[in-house]
Amino acid sequence: MLPRMPAPVAADPLLSFRAHFPTLEHCTYLISNSLGAMPRGAEEGLQAYARSWRERGVRAWAEGWWDLAHEVGDTIGRVVGAPADTVSMHQNVSTAEALVLSALDWEAPRNRLVGVTMNFPTNRYLHERFAPALGAEVVEVPTRDGLGVPLDELLAAIDERTRLVSISHVLFQTAHVVEAAAVCRRAREVGAHVMLDCFQSAGTLPVDVTALGCDFATGGVLKWLCGGPGGAWLYVRPDLLERLEPRFTGWVAHAMPFDFAPPPMRYARGAYRFMTGTPNVPALYAASAGPRLVLEAGVEAIRAKSVRQTQRLVDGALAQGWKVNAPLDPARRGGTVAIDCPHAYEVKLELLAREVIVDYRPGAGIRVAPHFYTSDAEVERVLGEIADILRTGAWQRHAGLRTHVT
Repeated sequence: MLPRMPAPVAADPLLSFRAHFPTLEHCTYLISNSLGAMPRGAEEGLQAYARSWRERGVRAWAEGWWDLAHEVGDTIGRVVGAPADTVSMHQNVSTAEALVLSALDWEAPRNRLVGVTMNFPTNRYLHERFAPALGAEVVEVPTRDGLGVPLDELLAAIDERTRLVSISHVLFQTAHVVEAAAVCRRAREVGAHVMLDCFQSAGTLPVDVTALGCDFATGGVLKWLCGGPGGAWLYVRPDLLERLEPRFTGWVAHAMPFDFAPPPMRYARGAYRFMTGTPNVPALYAASAGPRLVLEAGVEAIRAKSVRQTQRLVDGALAQGWKVNAPLDPARRGGTVAIDCPHAYEVKLELLAREVIVDYRPGAGIRVAPHFYTSDAEVERVLGEIADILRTGAWQRHAGLRTHVT
């Protein structure tokens, strides 16, 4: 038997936001760490994009399209504590991180890039393939326990040879919260920069890039910000934004882009300095609504609810004897709990068949990620369904089945 959840909060004001997310009407949606539920405003935004293209054609650039990246960037900036005109919009974090790598001087002896083995793979691929071509020497700090980053070893790896520390604020596999403030403080002491990947934190944990003192931060609207694919963001510290010149660039980053001038490049001022080519306009339309709802709900309130609901997931899983691949300390745990129960992959497939939307990651298990629109009853449901699937053997009908997307 699963232990009972503590009595639900008598009045959960965040449940009023459920009306903005139509998918909640027909499924239990617990995978916002992978793809946030679509707000109605995102669909309306895409319809507005199609309308403007159809009715205004090329005139739409001057009537809103050109400024949209700036507007969305500033909205996300409010979520993460960034000043106005310091957040640029991109298609993905691969692009954002490559821009930062290309803007730095990698001449020895200050040419080390310090990362961790639990960074998201896209970052590590860039560190392996792109950074050395620029002159970087890559150093990765390994995990000790498979859950988190050993802070003492990470801080020890940051020294006068370090140009950039590139770390995830919340690790994607285990939701371990890295002590970003300590990392930024150490980097400042030795004159290094910090690139903070906030993909798994912005929108579910309070993030203040200014207070942290990080030099660069990136993330996307895909997950906790509920903005869909194709919308990533890059923050650059204001003083660096005025002087860095990304080698990876494009016509939108030019000071006078519609002059279509030949080289040499003359960089724009502000966030557009770190832009590349033509913006992903439909993705920007889709990305607008989610961050605004997160701001309206309040990240502090979202975090408090997340801590309560993820604690219930941890307690319920441990009571069943299932392994939990997430920090047990709420202060060190992000918004996701990975439950590595027996036959976890097959159980995940059966959960999907029952309209309980989760995913699976090798080495982690079934990832369950409630968000501000999640009810306590839905948290109870996923625990009960996993127990029922294992008890009845319903997982067996998926035995041997493997899908490309997990």
